[in-house]
Amino acid sequence: MSLSRRSFLASGSALALASLAGPVRATSPEVPFSHDTVVAMARDLSRHRYLARKPVPQDWLDLSYEQYKSIWFRHDRALWHQTDRPYEVDFFHPGLYFPRPVQIDTVENGTARMVPFDLGSFDRTDKVPQLSEPEDLGFSGFRLRTELDQPGIRNEFAVFQGASYFRAIGIGEIYGLSARGLALKTADPMGEEFPDFTRFWLETPEPGQRNIIVHALLDSPSVAGAYRFDITPGPSCVMDVEATLFPRTDLTHLGLGPLTSMFLFDSTNRTRFDDFRPAVHDSDGLMIVNGNGETLWRALANPKTLQISAFGDNNPRGFGLMQRARKLSDFADLEALYHRRPGLWVEPRGDWGKGAVTLVEIPADKEIYDNIVAYWRPQDPIPAGSRHDFAYRLTWGQQAPIPANQPRVLNTSSGARESGGRIVTVDFEDHPLFDDGPEALTPHISSPHAEVSTGVLQRNPETGGLRLAFSFDPGERALVELRAQLRKGAEMASEVWLYRWTA
Repeated sequence: MSLSRRSFLASGSALALASLAGPVRATSPEVPFSHDTVVAMARDLSRHRYLARKPVPQDWLDLSYEQYKSIWFRHDRALWHQTDRPYEVDFFHPGLYFPRPVQIDTVENGTARMVPFDLGSFDRTDKVPQLSEPEDLGFSGFRLRTELDQPGIRNEFAVFQGASYFRAIGIGEIYGLSARGLALKTADPMGEEFPDFTRFWLETPEPGQRNIIVHALLDSPSVAGAYRFDITPGPSCVMDVEATLFPRTDLTHLGLGPLTSMFLFDSTNRTRFDDFRPAVHDSDGLMIVNGNGETLWRALANPKTLQISAFGDNNPRGFGLMQRARKLSDFADLEALYHRRPGLWVEPRGDWGKGAVTLVEIPADKEIYDNIVAYWRPQDPIPAGSRHDFAYRLTWGQQAPIPANQPRVLNTSSGARESGGRIVTVDFEDHPLFDDGPEALTPHISSPHAEVSTGVLQRNPETGGLRLAFSFDPGERALVELRAQLRKGAEMASEVWLYRWTA
């Protein structure tokens, strides 16, 4: 993800100008609509050869980054502005990094009407040249706003823009990681395929309605699909997603519930970066609750070469990229405010069968690049010409929405030992299982690649929890997998901590 994309989505809250113009209205002819309409469209698309949508006119493509961000939507022209509807919708113009527009419709009383593009709904500076305005120009995406914690003020909480990307926040959070409708061939040597949401339908909410429903049509060379998002903002933003896929080709490498984030450095690899901050990341770990109910925490890494990890499972209970560093001092960044970035938890609905939670870690040297991807990869391909339905819940918030029955990992640190080898420390949060002190617990540490020392447990006076410290010697190895867990007798007394060290 480029700097421009991250900046666009992070800065949307600051764009608020007022004028006397009226809000955007959907004025095209009405056509009958239901979610079955989107499913039928996706099925029909899949039966024909893929055709990419035509790009916007060249003058829109030629916009510079500075010119693109010098055009912004006017809040007073928002959909449903100055009505009794509880939501408002702002639109993003196309061009530059968004060459192919999307069509957006509103739905009311079972009928849909297209929202026309109107350049008059946007303000711009004198840096922006005169631009053409064809009738079918379309948009690059939209932003949802509603009252959150400030009565009378409708703040944004979700954005859909670019390919099949979307992101959301809970109250008090700022944008960080993204979700996607579908991942195809991620990190594949033949190249990744990025499906697009090509059309959206926004159901008009009733007065007082807490949720908002968005439908989307997905298309790509390999597959077409129909999506339904039932979105409820609040302390955490919750999205219930229903999707139907119609593959054009056999889908042998697809990712369901895909997440995309950024991890540059923390105290495991701090010495690689000459930076005043102690850490820079949108997420610091992959959390998994597998089909057996075991909770895994895989601390993220920024490797020097691309690496892929697969955690085989049957019917996973959930997985997500989480941000557990929650203090300003964890990052010391007064602008990026990484401690306020949400985590994102995926909770499958129904039977997802056998497969693997897959983690892709891509080398990165700047925080502008999203270099972390996580998704569920089904074991069996989805054959061409078939129909595949799946559903899941997304929760954007500070923690995974599940009971914390065991102490969670707070932080992982690593460094060289003067006597050779490396030392690792893992901090666990305070928990009643620790009330009898460190001597009542036993650390279980293992590695298939290197010999590890006996772990030492100590109370951490800052966190109130326990710190596990141990060492290992990688020797000439380029990679070492590590695993640790605390036990209290026969009882599991912590999450399973996992880490992949690379030279």
